[in-house]
Amino acid sequence: MIGATLSRYLALRFFRVILAIFLTIFCLMFVIVFVELLRRASDNPEVGAGAVALLALMRVPFQTEMILPFAVLFGAMATFVDLTRKLELIVARAAGVSVWQFLAPFLLTAFMIGLLSVTVYNPVAAVLKQRSDQMEINLFGVQGSVRIDHGVWRRYHGVDGLTVIHAMNSLHGGREMTDVSVNIYSPEGGFIERVEATRATLQPGAWLLEQARVSAPGEPATLVGNYLLATDVTPEELAATSAAPQAVPFWDLPRMAATTLDAGLDALGYELQFQKLLARPLLLVAMVLVAASFSLRFFRFGGIARTLSGGVAAGFMLYIMTEVLSDLGGAGTISPVLAAWSPTLVGSMLGTLSLLHSEDG
Repeated sequence: MIGATLSRYLALRFFRVILAIFLTIFCLMFVIVFVELLRRASDNPEVGAGAVALLALMRVPFQTEMILPFAVLFGAMATFVDLTRKLELIVARAAGVSVWQFLAPFLLTAFMIGLLSVTVYNPVAAVLKQRSDQMEINLFGVQGSVRIDHGVWRRYHGVDGLTVIHAMNSLHGGREMTDVSVNIYSPEGGFIERVEATRATLQPGAWLLEQARVSAPGEPATLVGNYLLATDVTPEELAATSAAPQAVPFWDLPRMAATTLDAGLDALGYELQFQKLLARPLLLVAMVLVAASFSLRFFRFGGIARTLSGGVAAGFMLYIMTEVLSDLGGAGTISPVLAAWSPTLVGSMLGTLSLLHSEDG
């Protein structure tokens, strides 16, 4: 095995390049989000630039999680090319260091980065995303979305019949909603009445509708102040139905999946997200192997532009395959374990096979 000094040197070089690429993309995304939020804040003079900058800074970590595999891919390729250009890997080869020996620090670094991104970065990014959503509602009134309707729809079947709730905003894990309208139907399906309220708060066994206005067929609308709407939904069930799997911290995903199953709902999304996060360290290792299988060919065959573009294309294909299988897993076509782990395993094996063929004959 290579010495500890050379291993630390290679690992540190690799980590610095990954960090530089990641921070560069992070800053670019921050500028884009900040400009977009400034545009929205131009209609509200009470929203200052400082609050907009803080909101953008809280949102970007969640959005940059998906660029980490590409940061590792580009970082590995850039490091290999730089070490070759400065003849450092040439000297290491001449000293008898095999490709597997000087790849070991890169693979270990990628694995540790993936481990930290799952156990530390992901929970922090998810919490910041939840707080940024709350802050965005406080600043702008609604969350930014490509949808025309920013509201929340909920359907509940109880002993009294069907209840359909529409709210413009959902706060505190779904326990509080604003600008609420409720359509109440009998068990036979007939329409009973419509309730409109400024706010709905979940109480034990009921929704408390404040400043409610009740309309029934053939009767004039009546202001009733507070209106209690019976429900057997719990705060845990609301959290399970309102939180997207991608916005749940890694450590909370098993609990959310169990809570969702106990509520009789589909927990496939939470199980898939948990398996994807577990497989992330191996995905980053696969990106290093893919980068090495293309970047190291430059040492012998030349044509850096062609080989590096091939490595980038292979990395994108691996990422696309990961997303396609994730969609299949989310739809229930394949199991979450297979959807999350098969792309990383296939990518790792193909990268290892390519290196075995090019380096060991």
